[in-house]
Amino acid sequence: MKFDKSESNILSNISSHLLFTFDRMSSLSDADSHCQHGDTICEIRVYEQEVIIVPILLLASFLVTLVFILLLRFCPEKVDRIRPQASKSASRRVLHGIDAPPGINVLEHESIALDMPSSYSTFHPPNTYSSKNPSMSPRELPRQRLPESFNLVSPLPSAFSVRSDSSVSLYRARMENRNVVLRVLNDSADAEERHSFLGFASFLAQLGPHPFLPELLGVVSLRAPLVTVVEELENRDLLSFLWRCRQVGSMTERRIFTMAKQVASALEFLHSKDLVHGNLRAHSVLVSKEFTAKLWGLHGVYTRKNQGATQRDDPSMKKWQAPEVLAKRPASQSSDIWSFGILLYEMATLGEAPFAEISVNELLQFHQRGKSLKKPSNCSNTLYSIIKGCCHWKDQDRPSLADVSRKLVSGEKNASDKLLKVPGTVNIEQYLQEAGYGETNSYTVF
Repeated sequence: MKFDKSESNILSNISSHLLFTFDRMSSLSDADSHCQHGDTICEIRVYEQEVIIVPILLLASFLVTLVFILLLRFCPEKVDRIRPQASKSASRRVLHGIDAPPGINVLEHESIALDMPSSYSTFHPPNTYSSKNPSMSPRELPRQRLPESFNLVSPLPSAFSVRSDSSVSLYRARMENRNVVLRVLNDSADAEERHSFLGFASFLAQLGPHPFLPELLGVVSLRAPLVTVVEELENRDLLSFLWRCRQVGSMTERRIFTMAKQVASALEFLHSKDLVHGNLRAHSVLVSKEFTAKLWGLHGVYTRKNQGATQRDDPSMKKWQAPEVLAKRPASQSSDIWSFGILLYEMATLGEAPFAEISVNELLQFHQRGKSLKKPSNCSNTLYSIIKGCCHWKDQDRPSLADVSRKLVSGEKNASDKLLKVPGTVNIEQYLQEAGYGETNSYTVF
C-alpha cells in the first residue's frame, strides 16, 4: 500500500510514541524491589500507567489515525472541507461565451471564470434561512458536473441592453441534455451580496416545487463563482413574448385565459405560504416553449420575507402598484390582485404600458378620481370585467384569488381562438418612458 507525504508523517509520529513508551517501561524496571513477591495489587499500582493508561491512549491514537488515513484515501472531499482555504489550489480556467446573438447584449464578449473542480460538498445555506427538512435544500452540483457539464455557455440575451443588478450575470448553457440559465455572482460582489445570493437560493429551495414556478436545478456554493442553475424557458419573459406576438401572431384570447390561470395558480401558491409577490407584471412571468407561463421575479419576495425589506420606491414599478402601495402602505395579497389585473391588461394589449398617458407623479390622483384602464380593442367583455374587478380602488372590494381563478376557468371555456392583432411594433424608448422607467432604471428578468 503506497502512502503520500501526509500519511508518512502520521506513521512516523506513531513510531516515536511507541519508542517513548518502551523507554519509560525500562526505566521503571527497578520498581520490582518495592513490592513483595506475589503482591499483585502492588504491582498493578506500580505499573498502572504503563499497563492500563498508555495502551488505551495508544489504541485510541491508532484508531483516530487509521480513520484519518481512510478519509484521505477514500473520501478526500471530507478532509478538504476542514483544510484552510489558503491551501486550496487557485488554478482557474475560463469558459468563453459562444452562440451569443451579436449586438443584442452588453455581456456579449464577457467570459465566465470557473475554478478547476477539486472537490464538492453538499450545499449549506446561511443559517438564517436553513430548512428543517434537509431534502428541501438545493443540491450541490456533483463533482463530475462541475463545471465540465456546462456546455455551450453564452451570455443570456436580454430584452434591453441595460441591467439593474450589477452583482449577477446571466448565462445560458446546456446541462444534462436540457437548456438551463446560470445566475453567476460576479467576482466583484462583496460579502453581503454573496450572503444574499446564497440566501435567495436557499429560499427558492425551501419554497418547494410548483408546476408554474421555474425549477431550481442546483447551486454551486463552495467555489467561485457562485452559481444558481434554473431551467430555461425558451420564450423568455412574457413582455418580450407579447411584443413578438405582434409580428408572428401566436396569442389568442383563449391563451390569455390559460396563461393567466397558470400565473394565478403560482400566485395562490405564494399566498398560501403567507408570501406577497409585490412585483407582478408581464416581465416577471416566463414563458416556456410550449407556452406555459411560470411566475418569477421572486427576489423581492425573498427580501421582504427574510430581511424585512420594505417596498422599494422604484418609479419603474409604480404603474403596476395598487393605490395603497402608492400611498406608502406595505404591499399585501390584495395589492397583488390589483397587479394581476394590470398583467391581464398587458396581455390583452400585447404588451402596452398601463396608464401610458399618466405620469408617475400623477398616478395616485388619477386613481383617486375613480378612473380605470380603458378597454383594449382586442379585449372581450368577460376579460375586461375581470380586469376591472381586480383594479378596484378599495382593496376590500377586490375579489379573492380563488374567485379570479374560477372566472378565468369559466372564461377559458368560451374564449375565442382568433389571433390577436395590434398594429405596429414597440418603440422601446417610448415604452420605457410610458412605463415609468427612469434613466437610471433598467430592465432584467432573472
